[in-house]
Amino acid sequence: MLIQPQYLSLATLLHRRLFQIPDYQRSYSWGVQQREDLFNDIKKTHENGKEEHHFMAAIVCLRSKKQMLDSDEYHIMDIVDGQQRITTLIILLNAVKLALDRKNNTQLKLAEELSALLVKADGNELLLLQTNHDSSHYFADYLRRDKISPPAGANTFSDRAILEAIENCTNFVVKWTEDDKDLISLASLLKNRLYFLLHETNDEKTVYSVFEVLNSRGLAVSAIDRLKSILMGTAYELEKINNAQLIRDLHTTWRDIYSTIGLRQGFSTEALRFAATLKAKSVPSRPLGETKAVDAIRLEAENAKKIREAANWLLEVAKACDAVFANQRLNAVTRISQARLLAAAINLRQDFKESDRKALLVSWEKVTFRIYGMLAHDARTQVGNYARLAWQIINEKLSVKNIHSAIRSIGRDFPIDRAVKSLRARNCYEAWENELRYLLYRYEEHLSKQQKLNYTNENWEKIWLVSASQSIEHIWAKSEAPSRHKHRLGNLVLLPPKLNSKLQASQPKDKSVSYRKTGLLIALEVADSIDKNGWSIKEIEKREDAILNWATIEWAD
Repeated sequence: MLIQPQYLSLATLLHRRLFQIPDYQRSYSWGVQQREDLFNDIKKTHENGKEEHHFMAAIVCLRSKKQMLDSDEYHIMDIVDGQQRITTLIILLNAVKLALDRKNNTQLKLAEELSALLVKADGNELLLLQTNHDSSHYFADYLRRDKISPPAGANTFSDRAILEAIENCTNFVVKWTEDDKDLISLASLLKNRLYFLLHETNDEKTVYSVFEVLNSRGLAVSAIDRLKSILMGTAYELEKINNAQLIRDLHTTWRDIYSTIGLRQGFSTEALRFAATLKAKSVPSRPLGETKAVDAIRLEAENAKKIREAANWLLEVAKACDAVFANQRLNAVTRISQARLLAAAINLRQDFKESDRKALLVSWEKVTFRIYGMLAHDARTQVGNYARLAWQIINEKLSVKNIHSAIRSIGRDFPIDRAVKSLRARNCYEAWENELRYLLYRYEEHLSKQQKLNYTNENWEKIWLVSASQSIEHIWAKSEAPSRHKHRLGNLVLLPPKLNSKLQASQPKDKSVSYRKTGLLIALEVADSIDKNGWSIKEIEKREDAILNWATIEWAD
């Protein structure tokens, strides 16, 4: 089927069309950088004058049916490619609507026009009918009720991405007005000077062909989205099978894949790369990259059975990766790819007892943190051994005993004494924030066990939600501590982000009461030291010794 692409302004694109995102598509996952790029495009277009137009992206849509609202007929469009940009622009239009002054007749008229565009009066239908995997309805509530919720309250990556988009778009509009720019001109620019190339069809088979052509021309396409398109396209081309049932099965599986990834993984392609690596025909020397992973899976998916197997295997691996992401302790150990591949492989062995799985992950944790955390080696270190062992666990069905032995073998050249020695009197702050947070989290676990307490504290949830550096507290303030000692392990503690910001330059003796209020044992321990002995180089060294003596035992094989 021939598709005639249409070059349309945003206003024309949105006219008499209602959009929806099928649940077998990726959830909204744009981050701050992607939105900043969009905002910069908008600002440059404004600065270049009213005659300037800006091409935004290609949009691929599957036209599903028609719907009557009042006396107008709308086409309902499934967005196959372009949902991130369209969703963001709809959020931005709503942010403009909310910022308009209803006491000004001109702005009131524009606000009413935007309201009618974004939420149809008849039936209260949204312009974007459905955002997939939005179980908390944050997007719908924002458009229908103008309700804004803080991103910190989100429970999944997908929900947080939507709430951060609302926050970023709101801030962009506020900044626009602070720079003495007119909101009416911003709305006009968005509607009339941003252009899209719309590829629209009612044939799903054609959609995936167009998607692949766009990818081959170098347009930015997610590797996971590309693989899905390839498998769908191949499924349509197969002969002498029930294509419709195969497509339905793939829709269901990809819905579950995107739902799993959307919980915590977001833009990460670990699941895709690991799925291909663990099914490689020969022992891999390193985890495959995105492109090679897509190609490897595509070559294997040559018939209906293998297409289903490929999709189902990717779902299994996505769940195994999510088990690592979901465990704050495991997720914090390292972002080194080959190490996480091994953890995922352990999670994938369904024949293991849960107690054996946990024991293997403890062994993995000890060795991995010594190598990449304490000793700060990069991804070139032990890459082959980690990748080989992960592959063997899946393909050679290694026993629990043999896996333990192999993990210890990987760590043999990285003994705990050398690892601990590397941390003594070292800068444990700059470029080591994530590792420090993990180490101190584990130390809090240790203190809890010592006192036979349940390891729960809501302040730790706040600490994990922000970047590590936002919670790292210098007990002796950076601006006043001796330069050789300010970043030492003994002078660093973790606090809830707002408290950390508030206390920054205070004297240690003035921080003690605030430390106690956190209920964190690690902070209480510091408060006890301050109240008893004050805070000096001697106290820093004493605390460093205590933590490293514990670490010597904790991360030994």
